[in-house]
Amino acid sequence: MRERTQGQLKDVLAAGAVGTMQNRSERDTFAEMYATRLARLWAVERGLAFGRLDHVDEGRLYIGKLGLSDDEQERLLIDWRAPIAQPFYRATPAAPMGVTRRRHLQTKERVVKAVEDDLLDFDALTDDDRATLNGEAALLAALDERRTGRMRDIVATIQSEQDRVIRSDLGGVLVVQGGPGTGKTVVALHRAAYLLYTHRERLERRGVLILGPNLTFLRYIEQVLPSLGETDVLLSTVGELYPGLVASARERSEVAALKGDPRMAEVLAKAVRDRQRVPRKPVELNLGRYTLTIDRNMLESARNKATRSRRPHNQARATFVRSLLNALARQVARTLGKGLIDDDELADLREELRTEPVVRAALNRLWPYLTPQRLLVSLYGSAERLDYAASALSPRERELLRRDGVAEWTESDVPLLDEAAELLGEIDEQVLRATAMQAEEELAAAREAEEHEREAELAYAREVLELTGLSDVMEAERLAERHRGDGPYLTTAERAAADRNWAYGHVIVDEAQELSPMAWRSIMRRIPTRSMTIVGDIAQTGSTAGARSWADVLDPYVAGRWRQERLSVNYRTPVELMALASRVLATIDPELEPPTSVREGGAEPWSAPLAALPELVKAEVGEGGKVAVVAPDAMLAELGEAVLGAVDGAVVIAPGAGRAHGAAALDAPVAVLGVADAKGLEFDSVIVAEPDLIAGQSPRGPSDLYVALTRATQRLGVVHERPLSQALSGLPSRSNGPANGD
Repeated sequence: MRERTQGQLKDVLAAGAVGTMQNRSERDTFAEMYATRLARLWAVERGLAFGRLDHVDEGRLYIGKLGLSDDEQERLLIDWRAPIAQPFYRATPAAPMGVTRRRHLQTKERVVKAVEDDLLDFDALTDDDRATLNGEAALLAALDERRTGRMRDIVATIQSEQDRVIRSDLGGVLVVQGGPGTGKTVVALHRAAYLLYTHRERLERRGVLILGPNLTFLRYIEQVLPSLGETDVLLSTVGELYPGLVASARERSEVAALKGDPRMAEVLAKAVRDRQRVPRKPVELNLGRYTLTIDRNMLESARNKATRSRRPHNQARATFVRSLLNALARQVARTLGKGLIDDDELADLREELRTEPVVRAALNRLWPYLTPQRLLVSLYGSAERLDYAASALSPRERELLRRDGVAEWTESDVPLLDEAAELLGEIDEQVLRATAMQAEEELAAAREAEEHEREAELAYAREVLELTGLSDVMEAERLAERHRGDGPYLTTAERAAADRNWAYGHVIVDEAQELSPMAWRSIMRRIPTRSMTIVGDIAQTGSTAGARSWADVLDPYVAGRWRQERLSVNYRTPVELMALASRVLATIDPELEPPTSVREGGAEPWSAPLAALPELVKAEVGEGGKVAVVAPDAMLAELGEAVLGAVDGAVVIAPGAGRAHGAAALDAPVAVLGVADAKGLEFDSVIVAEPDLIAGQSPRGPSDLYVALTRATQRLGVVHERPLSQALSGLPSRSNGPANGD
């Protein structure tokens, strides 16, 4: 079936965009139909079935992208759009809709790699059901199974908190504040699935953007959302928000903090104005027969007209150029003794001047076309430009920004590139190409032909919309664009990723406390409706440019129009481990309250010499589960080499690793990584290396240490040579054997 559909699509596309408007419209309609069908058939190879419902009345139902039946018409797979599949997206513990358990299936090609259960009805579970629970559901069931009375109430509290967040209204800004282990990320992703189902018509048109703190985290969550959301959900980091760029490189925290400072918005605005400055001396243009002069009055008049147009730099250039060319044309007329000239003569002289190489070169110097990349490279690379544009910064701050060339873009550069793009606007590529390569007459002829073609397409589009009664729903230009050319058919997420000006239907930001003010400016441009879910924990803010309070982040955009929900129960981190982390939390701010842990893991945190790390890691692998070594950035290479030599299959995640390398942390038995890459992740066992170095590697290092100490779900250890701080003192020493002493 897939091969037949692919052949049909090729046949239709081979016909090309020819014939009458009706022929082209029919051709593109068939092409879109075949392309959509082919995409769906290809998708079957990736996640044909992505879920299962254990239903009280209907038994066990598998949910997938397509509905399938066997030869006897028995249901094998339920299409996600079928009414009976609704509980997969809408059921919550407070309203289970007849479902006891919802299972998410993670597949690779045709192999099930992992399962994750949501437990919706404790009382309906059988003993066999309890024995096969996985993931979060197993933890919740364990809480309920091991304890009575108060523990049953705590489980109900978890469910109530999560249900309230998941079902909160789509509109407005919802902040989900919760400490480690409270399930913030899981709740946010379930909310995404719920919103996609409940508001599908709205969200599938504009899509949902999910921003994560790092590429490893995105790999961690990409299988959580149901496969049906693939075309409507874009997973990204801030470093990927600028189209065509993946900026994963890192830089010193003080540089990143400066680039995230809101003062950088004015620095960039001045950097653009710097490229529009009037030179002190007149500009002379030698055209052979005569010499023209661009004096200060001409330049200031042209610049003022361009500035008053309130258009971005690259679009305002047209006003600047036209004003100067008019002034130069009148100067030519006076030189030739013509005196006053009419509009037609003025236009002829203006166009003649426009084609002169010396005139074009002068115009490009006085008001150049600029890309965001070129603006930042020239700003970073020039002490003189920095002194002018960044005059509000201190000399030391300007020196922090200074660098010759850009080997690779950092994540903190991306919001600046986005800001620059707003100030500069798009470059008219046809004009730019014509200025550099083509004669004006050839360009004018091509434009005239194109304009006739466009007008014909628009006229046909208007006629179609009027006949179908859709003129109030779709613009004629949009319809004409859809039927123009032979471009690819892209998903919502693909189109959104390629369009910097895309406006999303909803935005979810995880680990939101880490984002700088400049990053928030970029995000807010992408969600003009301010329909957002913001997830984070102020106590875990590790970035120097990050949030100190949610009010600081949101009041500049939605003052008085945001609401907060708090997740207070930590059901992932055992009491013993959280007690240690809470001591570090108190050093950050004594008024911060840790979430209440309800699991007792039995294994107390321990300490050991740093030299014992390889043997300790081997022992932890023997205990079972995933193991992480969280280390100071400066020691990653050294400690990573030691662990690689001790454990087969171990990986080291270097700062700024790409998405494929970051994914290795999730699949390997042992991962050595820094705090920035550990954010949002969890492991069965965690060994924190030189905690005092982690606490001292940035101004908010204690928050980083708090994050490192709360990544473990079972076992936690500390290895060190340096003396431990008071918050970590008194940990029992461990030999190289198992932590539980067995």
